Amino acid sequence: MADLSSAEGRRHKPSVMWWRDERKRGLLAQLLVAVAAVGFAWFLVHNMVANQARLGVPLSLSFLSDPAGFQLSFAAMSVTLDSPIQRILLVGALNTLLASAVAIVIATTLGVIIGIMRLSTNWLIARIAEVYIEAIRNVPLLLQLVFWYGGVLAALPKAKDALGIGDVVFLSIKGLFMPRPIVQGDFWIVLAVFVTSIVAAVVIRRWAKKRQMQTGQQFPSFSVGFALIIGLPVLASLLLGNPVEWEVPQKGTFNFTGGLAFQPEVVALIMGLAVSSAAYIAEIVRGGIVAISHGQTEAAYALGLRPRTNLRLVIIPQALRIIMPPMISQYLNVVKNSTLAGFIGYPDLFSVISTSQNQTGRAVECVAILMLFYLTVSLSISLVMNWFNKRVALVER
Repeated sequence: MADLSSAEGRRHKPSVMWWRDERKRGLLAQLLVAVAAVGFAWFLVHNMVANQARLGVPLSLSFLSDPAGFQLSFAAMSVTLDSPIQRILLVGALNTLLASAVAIVIATTLGVIIGIMRLSTNWLIARIAEVYIEAIRNVPLLLQLVFWYGGVLAALPKAKDALGIGDVVFLSIKGLFMPRPIVQGDFWIVLAVFVTSIVAAVVIRRWAKKRQMQTGQQFPSFSVGFALIIGLPVLASLLLGNPVEWEVPQKGTFNFTGGLAFQPEVVALIMGLAVSSAAYIAEIVRGGIVAISHGQTEAAYALGLRPRTNLRLVIIPQALRIIMPPMISQYLNVVKNSTLAGFIGYPDLFSVISTSQNQTGRAVECVAILMLFYLTVSLSISLVMNWFNKRVALVER
């Protein structure tokens, strides 16, 4: 009887009014905020479209097929004055990606070295790294770019007195000149051997890791993999009679001819971004290493591991879990900071968009293209780095 009465009491329990239900009030509030946001966005878009139509310039991307009418000082692809604006924008995007990618590679390498030097027991080495980090981080990036472009590169010798490395690489006030590879018909074989070498190196590394977990015996997988990746393509190239020819730059009276040329603007932008970002990466690396318990180092030394082996096999793998999240933000900063290239005359996408906007008057379309490009690049970098971060993250049971 008690159970029947309690069930009947719950069945006839008075319902709570909807405005007193916390869950329903929350859903209603979210719905109202969403409607207000959509309405505000629609108002802005409608107002912009109406103003553009009133001015006689309705929103359209047809201007991308018009001739650009201007030339670029550096272009990853061939362009002329009659090239359409869309091709000029593509070249600007490639210039941005090229400078950012090279700067990221150099900054990562230099930053890791400086970060490890900062923790050195040698007083002089540690102080040099500390001075570098503090000096670079406290100087604005724009001033560093101006320093590299107007100070360092402007002081280089003329083309006839260029600094050379084995009469192959030259550096002068005209820029950096390197040999240009010219591939032949059989180069695809070398490329296939290179890809196969990478796959073989990955397989050997996995086998060596599994073998070490089972038996405790180490295998020099890194050295063997590096030898395969470098040695097999070189061997295939020699057997095929060198399917890649190199066009060496030739020194002239006023400039160089042939080869691969990088104007001073390119070198200044890459060096400025790399040197500046390396200081921040060095602190990220130092913080990640310091966060690892000192007991890990002592345990490694107790097992007989040498300092280099300890750093490579014990400290760095654990520090990567701490290093990767802030490193993602730093890589994104390198790409976004490349927009300062216009101050030293490097034709990145931002400066190309600005010139196109001034010539066509299509401010909304140009800014939208610029925002879409940087959004796509940033999300792509975040996707790849977050995937790698999950690979090195500690898996909990």
